[in-house]
Amino acid sequence: MQRARCYLLGETAVVLELEPPVTLATQKRIWRLTQRLADVPEVVEAIPGMNNITVVLRDPHLLALDAIERLQRWWEESEALEPDSRTVEIPVVYGGEAGPDLPIVAEYAGLSPSQVVELHASIDYVVWFLGFQPGFPYLGGLPAQLATPRRAEPRVSVPAGSVAIGGAQTGIYPLSTPGGWNLIGRTELPLFNPTLAEPVLLRPGDTVRFIPRREGVC
Repeated sequence: MQRARCYLLGETAVVLELEPPVTLATQKRIWRLTQRLADVPEVVEAIPGMNNITVVLRDPHLLALDAIERLQRWWEESEALEPDSRTVEIPVVYGGEAGPDLPIVAEYAGLSPSQVVELHASIDYVVWFLGFQPGFPYLGGLPAQLATPRRAEPRVSVPAGSVAIGGAQTGIYPLSTPGGWNLIGRTELPLFNPTLAEPVLLRPGDTVRFIPRREGVC
């Protein structure tokens, strides 16, 4: 079992953080712990992350030390959560104006842009967690060959729907925002719509498949 450490975060929360590596099995146990904490009266919110979970407390001055002890124990007891996974297909225009960093990723990987597209779209990714923006999926499963360092200078504005690679991760920007990931394509499928009863398209545990629309490929 991976070792875990718990610590205070600011004045209102505690964090349980696991040592590397990040694995799907670990994420499933984090999902289960998040589910368990939802029923604890002293907890305002449990926020799953990658190899970590942040717990916001109602009365942190009295509960913080007890929460740290309980989190550690509950992690050791936790089992994997197998969610009701859906498969969601994401149509993507790769390259060109939609993916201006595709040539950079290709050069770093030692591949042609078309080979990057083929490899990126050949994987069934799993949503490990949502963060950064409402509905931003951090997807597990990116081929190691496509891992590319983030840009040295982040963009002031990344268009909504941009499909990107940042380090060993791939994800999709639901909203226009500054960002430093490498943009390789774009989808018109909305990932976040606040007017809907369920505003976020994807959930942790979902499987994502990218479907290339090749007219944009460099």
